[in-house]
Amino acid sequence: MDSGEKRLNELGYKQELRREMTLFKTLAITFSCMSVFTGTPLYGQSLGYAGPATLIWGWVVVTFFTWFVGIAMAEICSSFPTTGSLYFWAAHLAGPRWGPFASWCCAWLEAIGLISAIGAQAFSGSQTLQMIILIATGNNKGGGYFASKGVFLCMYLGLIIIWAVLNSFALQVIAILNIISIWWQVLGGVVVIIMLPLVATSTQTASYVFTHFETSPESTGISSIPYAVILSVLLSNYCLYGYDAAAHLTEETKGADRTGPIAILSSIGIVSVVSWAYYLALTFSIRDLDYLYSTNNETAGVSVPAQIIYDAFHGRYQNSTGAVVFLCIIWGSFFFCGLSVVTSAARVVYAISRDKCIPFSPIWRKVNPRNKVPTNAVWLCATIGMLLGLPILKIEAVFTAIVSISTIGWVGGYAVPIFARLVMAEENFKPGPFYLGRASRPVCLVAFLWICYTCSVFLLPVTYPLRWKNFNYAPVAVGVALALVMFWWAVDARKWFKGPVRNIDEQNGNK
Repeated sequence: MDSGEKRLNELGYKQELRREMTLFKTLAITFSCMSVFTGTPLYGQSLGYAGPATLIWGWVVVTFFTWFVGIAMAEICSSFPTTGSLYFWAAHLAGPRWGPFASWCCAWLEAIGLISAIGAQAFSGSQTLQMIILIATGNNKGGGYFASKGVFLCMYLGLIIIWAVLNSFALQVIAILNIISIWWQVLGGVVVIIMLPLVATSTQTASYVFTHFETSPESTGISSIPYAVILSVLLSNYCLYGYDAAAHLTEETKGADRTGPIAILSSIGIVSVVSWAYYLALTFSIRDLDYLYSTNNETAGVSVPAQIIYDAFHGRYQNSTGAVVFLCIIWGSFFFCGLSVVTSAARVVYAISRDKCIPFSPIWRKVNPRNKVPTNAVWLCATIGMLLGLPILKIEAVFTAIVSISTIGWVGGYAVPIFARLVMAEENFKPGPFYLGRASRPVCLVAFLWICYTCSVFLLPVTYPLRWKNFNYAPVAVGVALALVMFWWAVDARKWFKGPVRNIDEQNGNK
């Protein structure tokens, strides 16, 4: 029996999903969930708050603390290789008294974060496609086609539908696509990182990139330097999570108690290095900082990275073909990332439905008998993701809100099992192959505090003065959602929800 399946049986679950994923395939999906180019839509906003030095060094600082979170989660994943991952971990680590409540909170945070992340990736992919079409048809100054809000929404919905359709096939199909994804992002990232500064006719100095600090109170409305620095680093906070995808696939991965932690840590290492190099390449290639934000430039002031890439190729070759190719590489990254996020979100919904945590659980926990895929859960996630995009027609700050909701939910879900691991008695923890020993508590403490900081900053307003069109409605959305979840727990769920439900008879010899 596979070591991951054996441990799964010990935890009270029978093997229902097909266990055929290798380490490399699991790494591919996890890497795709994080994505090298994820922060592209936030780059211009982060650069504008406090200049290049804060953005570049902020990435290093966030990477440092992200390792604490990743290492803490890798240890827990090694001990509990189940598809439910975070909320299952929370239930067992918090003990019989607090386990059900911890599991309930974590399950809903995780579901909120992952499903809203589908919307974030669909928005990013649609914006990049919007720029590809605009530049390819003549740019903003040359009569190019700029997609209206209605067309943009159609792009958004179309991407999610495609991801849901692909996720309805056997996991092997997704695994193959994600193997393409990892090579697409690594090789594409290397091409962009190396070629962009070489193509640019003029580049910024190292002194500018690494030491220049500049706030923009006239455009952001933020004059406080600490506040500007915090908002500038949001790019890094948003990009460096998603590595728990490896944990969601552990019931479909061979030797998951070992491969899960390896995939988590490997993804953090690869993405943190390659993505940092990408933002360095963009920053070195800036030609005119003020022009990047002008609504009269070639990209209509919508995408700073697209304008940087356009300036580089048009300045060198007097055409935009190379810029379109580079933007297609970035768009492909968002496509693969969104595909992987749908995969992870569906596994979480399937897992919590198996434990009767959400309404109509029998529907969402059904597995397609032929493909062994939770198809109903896939389409539930896709439908909610599509609904999240409807405010695109009226509200300009939709992306900021979706990103904030996703980060607070997804990263907030990390905090529950990590805190439970921090406070539990060491003798009650059954370690897996990846074990921190005495280092566990300090690692978990730093990780927990960092998560609390990350969630807090995504609740902040990002522009002043506050108006309806730029309002970050994430605090309201998250607050209402969590209030409903807590109300449901207080009046009803606490009476029947006892955490993860074992589906193996303890007397059948498999325990």
